[in-house]
Amino acid sequence: MSTCTKWADTVVITCKNWTSQIDHECTSWADEGSNQCSSWADEGSNQCSSWAEQNCHWYSPWNCVAGWFCEAWYWVANWVCQAWYWVAKWVCKAFAWVVKAVCVVFGWILKLVCVAWDTLRCAVLNLSKWITSLIISVFSKDEKPKPKIEHVFVLMLENRSFDHMLGFSGITGIDINGNPTSIDGADPARDKNINPINDAEVSVTDNPPADFQLKDIDQDPDHEFKGTLVALCGKDAKYTPVLGGYPQIDNSGFIQNYYSPIDPDDKGSTTPERIMQCYSLDRLPVINTLATEFAVCDNWFSSLPGPTWPNRFFLLAATSGGLDDSPSDLDVFSSTTVEGYRFENGNIFDLLDDNCIDWRIFEGDEFPQSFAMSGMNLNALQGRFKDFNDFESEVNEVDFSEKFVFIEPKYGSHSFDVTGPGDFTCGNSMHPLDDVTRGEKLIKKVYETIRNSPHWENSMLIITFDEHGGFYDHVKPPAAVPPGDLITESYVKNHFQFDQLGVRVPALVISPFIKKGVIDHTCYDHTSVLATVERLFGMKNLTNRDKAAIDLLHLLSLESPRTDAPTTLPDAATNPYPLPCEEDDDSDDELLIKRSQLRIARREGLYKEREIGEFKFTSTQIGFAQVALLKVLQTGEYSERIQWIEQYKDMKTGLDAAIFMTEAKLKLNYSINFKEFSKEGKQK
Repeated sequence: MSTCTKWADTVVITCKNWTSQIDHECTSWADEGSNQCSSWADEGSNQCSSWAEQNCHWYSPWNCVAGWFCEAWYWVANWVCQAWYWVAKWVCKAFAWVVKAVCVVFGWILKLVCVAWDTLRCAVLNLSKWITSLIISVFSKDEKPKPKIEHVFVLMLENRSFDHMLGFSGITGIDINGNPTSIDGADPARDKNINPINDAEVSVTDNPPADFQLKDIDQDPDHEFKGTLVALCGKDAKYTPVLGGYPQIDNSGFIQNYYSPIDPDDKGSTTPERIMQCYSLDRLPVINTLATEFAVCDNWFSSLPGPTWPNRFFLLAATSGGLDDSPSDLDVFSSTTVEGYRFENGNIFDLLDDNCIDWRIFEGDEFPQSFAMSGMNLNALQGRFKDFNDFESEVNEVDFSEKFVFIEPKYGSHSFDVTGPGDFTCGNSMHPLDDVTRGEKLIKKVYETIRNSPHWENSMLIITFDEHGGFYDHVKPPAAVPPGDLITESYVKNHFQFDQLGVRVPALVISPFIKKGVIDHTCYDHTSVLATVERLFGMKNLTNRDKAAIDLLHLLSLESPRTDAPTTLPDAATNPYPLPCEEDDDSDDELLIKRSQLRIARREGLYKEREIGEFKFTSTQIGFAQVALLKVLQTGEYSERIQWIEQYKDMKTGLDAAIFMTEAKLKLNYSINFKEFSKEGKQK
């Protein structure tokens, strides 16, 4: 979808919203005027009646007649007034309908022009690329041909460090030059933290192995900007961008951070040494099999030392526009970014559109984080977002043309638990509170779908994690190149300069053109994905960060695709204590029941015997509520949009967030709109 097409859609949407507002204001004005007519007529009629009662006697019949005429006059005047407002309202509404129709027709014509322009533009662009490629092949005989990759799939999971996932895997293989090497994993003799509870030295360990999930076992580790600062630099670390920048890193504070989080509302862990526990080989059979079959990158870092949202933005835009922590301000988003987070140079999807390259996002649930970026509502209207349930069927189509595919996991219980999206259970994103085996099943599904599709021999799959989730890793993150684009001041929280990478995370690169058992020690961050896509398809960079990033193309070293890559992977491990997850809990009946329970709990001040105030409204909830807001605003009428925004701004607790997300799901999935049953902008 080109800039022209997006502009045409924006015109139609803006026109629709404007005419919807006119329609709403016509009705409100007419209703108010009609009420004034009635009030005026009732008051006049009452005065007539009062006068008549005082002056109407048997000896003065004309006074009686005058009183009746007076009341009749007000009765007629009232209905004349009412009729005038009724006619005026429908004239006004008819005007809005005409304007809307004109806008729609204009939008259709404009889009036809845009399609014609895009067809011509893309044809010229593709011809130019073909001629350039031909010239290079003729005159640059030493030029290495580009890999025959036509589809790049990216699956980004959540909140796991490298040592935590693969530190005890013991993987050996070859480096990018073919020399024997081994993974840079954890070493109990070297990798230690001090437990502040008893000042004991705790080594990294896989015995006992890391838990399948932390839900009902322990707290979610802090991985916000300040929590990560403590983990990397120690208890008393301070970030002073002007005076000294990021403090010296020694990876000494992971247990301290888990024991005593920066946020006073977080309880911390009573067994903080758990943050040093890593998975044993048998608990992650899917990831470990892929790591030994293809390429594992053991020097891949998150793009900044902080949480999920800005790190995911870096993978998609090579910047976060200044966002250096989780979203935290409802008013900022709803007043200045109601169309999504904006970046000076756009994002990878804008870049692909500019270069006439097809792309797709497969969403694991209704609220994919990528939807929070500006312009994604227009992309959704164009069918660019698809449910992950359609992934297998679409990829197996012979004419599947999308060259860049981003896969969003299911993030978990956005609305079914009172904690809202901060709970994250029953998803498959590998969030610490969720069952890690569910994420393994997702990886298995994605790989096997691509491997057994008609497009395997022309595909690359990149699997990585957005950030460390608070878990220990022993490698000190290096410095980074700042993006150099404009900063949106309302996004800024810590005034981070984006000159420091975050904690190391797992990353796998999978393709039939990759040798078996490669261990890549090259330094990467998430923008290496962008650098790979940009250089593979001949596109410019977005910021200085992806311009400086090392791409993954050197891993595609085979001249012909391998034939020995496994068609199936081992099953995920069996969790002896699985979470009680219902796969069909998105039904309308379940959602309606949950909404009723939550609203009763809010009225009574208790939910499952806990005070409502105990359910903290977290920054994570704010972020996903932003996505929910953007989605429900896509097709809503003016009055409905206003009510959604007001409800969003009025959220104060986790319970409020749960209600908001549940109602949004009902609207999106089943067209059940509670805003239709409200008065004066307030829900019943």
